[in-house]
Amino acid sequence: MKFIALGNDMVRKVLLLLLIPVFTGIGGYFLGLTAQQLIILSVFTLSILGTFLFWQLRLSFVFLGSTALFLISGVHIEQFLRFASLDVIIFLIGMMIVVGMLKESGVFHWLVSVALKRRSVDGARLYIIIIVLSAVLSALTGEVTSMIVMMAVILEISDSLEINPTPLVISSVLATNIGSAATVLGNPIGILIALRSSLGFEDFLTHALPVSVAVLFAAVFVLCFWYRGYIKEISSKLMLKDVGSRFPVALSIDARMAVNLAIFCMLILCLAFHRRLELFFGFSENRLLVVLPIIFAGISIIFRCERVHYCIVHEVEWKSLLFFMFLFAQAGILQASGLAQLLAQGLVKGMGNHPIVLSGVVLSSSGLLSGFLDNTVVVSSFIPVIKNLHLMHFSLKPLWWCVLFGACFGGNITAIGSTANIVALGLLEKQKGIKVDFGQWLKIGLIVASLSLFVSYLAVIILPVFSY
Repeated sequence: MKFIALGNDMVRKVLLLLLIPVFTGIGGYFLGLTAQQLIILSVFTLSILGTFLFWQLRLSFVFLGSTALFLISGVHIEQFLRFASLDVIIFLIGMMIVVGMLKESGVFHWLVSVALKRRSVDGARLYIIIIVLSAVLSALTGEVTSMIVMMAVILEISDSLEINPTPLVISSVLATNIGSAATVLGNPIGILIALRSSLGFEDFLTHALPVSVAVLFAAVFVLCFWYRGYIKEISSKLMLKDVGSRFPVALSIDARMAVNLAIFCMLILCLAFHRRLELFFGFSENRLLVVLPIIFAGISIIFRCERVHYCIVHEVEWKSLLFFMFLFAQAGILQASGLAQLLAQGLVKGMGNHPIVLSGVVLSSSGLLSGFLDNTVVVSSFIPVIKNLHLMHFSLKPLWWCVLFGACFGGNITAIGSTANIVALGLLEKQKGIKVDFGQWLKIGLIVASLSLFVSYLAVIILPVFSY
């Protein structure tokens, strides 16, 4: 019976995968699209839908979709390479190498152990420390790295206290997605938006960071109330066991850790002042933002050359980078074909031209879509549409932030809303054999995501820093 159910589910997915692009093409025909535009729209829809329904085969869909666009002359190789956002890929490769070296040296485990060694830790404090650490690590190192580190910590704590790790895992993931919006480093969509909107590291610190902190504060309040019984259980177990003893803290940071930490701190400092450095040296806008991670990755390799093969093979997410490249290219083709302009015009026609209303529509729609699609897919689809709104005399500044907040915070709605969610639940099932029910996640995820989107919307329409 189980195999029959799986077979029926597969049939439904395949039918949906075939029918949706067909209906999309038919709708485009009645809207007056050209034959080439119809094919491009259908191929793009097929790639997105295929990624959603068959996540493990996402590379196949973007590869085959891109090939189809080549065959119909929808794009030339020079255009494809330009649309592939190689600047974003270069940035991500450099950051992954630097952060991978840092993680491999043991710095993250050391920092976590210091926090957990506090003798005054009770259930509530330990729970909040886990949430805050998840958000901070995500903002500084990226959501995937943060999640891998925090999962190791959470599973160690749950084993020590003999408690169910699931509430801690869910809470940590929700905080990770919130923290990923705080800086340009927290999520691949951050650097993608920064480079396509001419926003810099400092802009994220003055715009995204305060909103993320406010959202995190609200989320902590909700989560502490939601899991109040679980927190009481942690407190009772802490009275019997010393969780800090499971995380021995070294008396001093060794030379390997010190070098990697210094390189990472220098990278963050240079990224924070990249605009000022570009002006001083006469570089074009955001040139240093792209190449700084590569420079410091090269320096890291000099000091840890014996680990370079391991780091490049295991710490750089080559599969994700390939997926991003082909997805970004297809989104660029969507813009070049004129489809993005038509979508922008339809959005304005349907919702009016009031900027506050438009911001709400962009925020809510990107948030809702990110609950069911990978947020990189959502942002890649939104970028060409938003760019075309500029041609219609709209201020893009608040809209970029709406896409960022919607994509990051909306990823908390479901268990498949972001890469961090998938990584965490995969590790939980692999190491503990625990599967999180869709409804179990949705109950708290929807509450936290809705509150996060509401707080961020108020910030965008009220605070002067998001001025239209």
